[in-house]
Amino acid sequence: MDLQHPDYAYMFGFLQADGHLAQGTGHKGSLTVEINVRDIAVLRAFQRLTPYNSSITERVRATNFSEEHHSAIWTLCDREARATVNGLGLPYGRKSRKITPPRVEFSRRDYLRGVIDADGSVGHTGQGLPFVSLTTASAPVGAYLCRYAKAVTGSARQIGRNARDGIYNVVYTKEAAVRLAGHLYYPGCLSLARKQTSATALASWERPADMPVRSPGRRWKPWEDRALLAHDDAASAAAELGRSAASCSVRLWRLKTGKARRPEDGPADT
Repeated sequence: MDLQHPDYAYMFGFLQADGHLAQGTGHKGSLTVEINVRDIAVLRAFQRLTPYNSSITERVRATNFSEEHHSAIWTLCDREARATVNGLGLPYGRKSRKITPPRVEFSRRDYLRGVIDADGSVGHTGQGLPFVSLTTASAPVGAYLCRYAKAVTGSARQIGRNARDGIYNVVYTKEAAVRLAGHLYYPGCLSLARKQTSATALASWERPADMPVRSPGRRWKPWEDRALLAHDDAASAAAELGRSAASCSVRLWRLKTGKARRPEDGPADT
């Protein structure tokens, strides 16, 4: 399973996000992927890529979202195959917080497309804005997407777990989404057909003439935090720092409530 090969890199990213590696007693165990039957074509591609016996079955069952959810399941039991994907970084059992990008050379955009196909979304918002998003419990995977997407789009994101369930939600919209989707979902790549179609549709989006372009935020430097804390007053600090009183007020609140690190505690939070 050479992860420098685009198809295997994609497959591994998909398996990390949506596969399950079970370790039974003795030499028993299995690798399974269960997805909506509409996406069965990608499981057939995995089966063709895998030089071991495997099976694809279907079932209909009740779930939290549907009384008759029709799914397809790819099952691979070979011990050597399981050892291979485990060695590359697919843990046994519960894995959502444990997975990390591969530690060997790999095709990066294909790996990330696999992760997004399994645990992300591509399309238009209710307001018609293009977006690409990833929902993951893995901090390393979320951070890797942020670093990679910044190099591709120039748009910076900083991940943070949401308070409700501790999950990271990374979202790109507008021009950044168009550029990222076009880069990840290139012609002829292995992907979910419906997401390939959505990614292709994003390319036609153009910013409306009356939609302003928001300039990147100005990062707070440690010396600015120190000056703001010394003033302890947003209005008086604003003139010295060349910032708005509103910006200083929000930053002062974040520093005092621990939402941002004080400069003496380490690098300032941005």
